[in-house]
Amino acid sequence: MAATAAHVNTGMPTRALVAVVFLLGLISLSCAARLPLSKQKFEVQKHLKRLNKPAVKTIKSSDGDLIDCVHISHQPAFDHPFLKNHTIQMRPNYHPEGLYDESKVSTKPGQRTNPITQLWHVNGKCPEGTIPIRRTKQDDILRASSVKRYGRKKHRTIPLPRSADPDLINESGHQHAIAYVEGDKYYGAKATINVWEPKIQQPNEFSLSQLWILGGSFGEDLNSIEAGWQVSPDLYGDNNTRLFTYWTSDAYQATGCYNLLCSGFIQINSEIAMGASISPVSGYRNSQYDISILVWKVKANVASRAYVEY
Repeated sequence: MAATAAHVNTGMPTRALVAVVFLLGLISLSCAARLPLSKQKFEVQKHLKRLNKPAVKTIKSSDGDLIDCVHISHQPAFDHPFLKNHTIQMRPNYHPEGLYDESKVSTKPGQRTNPITQLWHVNGKCPEGTIPIRRTKQDDILRASSVKRYGRKKHRTIPLPRSADPDLINESGHQHAIAYVEGDKYYGAKATINVWEPKIQQPNEFSLSQLWILGGSFGEDLNSIEAGWQVSPDLYGDNNTRLFTYWTSDAYQATGCYNLLCSGFIQINSEIAMGASISPVSGYRNSQYDISILVWKVKANVASRAYVEY
């Protein structure tokens, strides 16, 4: 199953660092001063209205998620003024050779099986011309440090991909293992990632495994595209393993967000909901499941776009 989307705002840098990252026990401190209750409630409801677009159909997942089937042209990306008259490109004009028909999941090496799905698929699917969007709830926003910061990383929780001691806890509280390559021109990357459901001990911790493409420096000009799975009670309110994307074009300062929680990431697939639970997951001494993430750069008129495929 492939979910293809165009990441239109950041573009993929031609000189980049490509990393596969595994993060455990990541503390994302989210205690900040709150607005007065009445103003906070108004701001939360205003943001919910901005994120939760009118649905053609709503599907209830067994994990409590509500998946709204939203017309593809009404998704949050098009709230951005630069995308008001954007023409949606339903298929990329280029796809890396030899990768399109590969099996995306296996329980044993070389064995083909049914693909990993998402829990909401059991109860229905979205009609043609729509995309599935996980509905944001009031409690989701209230767990964030502020309405403005909802769906965004806190700068202090971002690990440097080239830590001298990647297996040790750094100053941000991270424990991480990273495999990376750098120093050349990269036009894409692919990673096959085993899918687990690690147990999170504290609500403000998270764990993830991702493909991470970086360009620039960790000052103000960093461009980043990230995709993989994560367990984040702070963001989603539970301990489920969920598919995610993230992007930024200014080193996680003012731009970027998870999934479709801001403008900039255009989804074109009707089968995959960003932020929704992945099922099944691998078990100890049991079947093993993995997902393949492919990111590649294409030219579109005068601009560059990066496509993400799951």
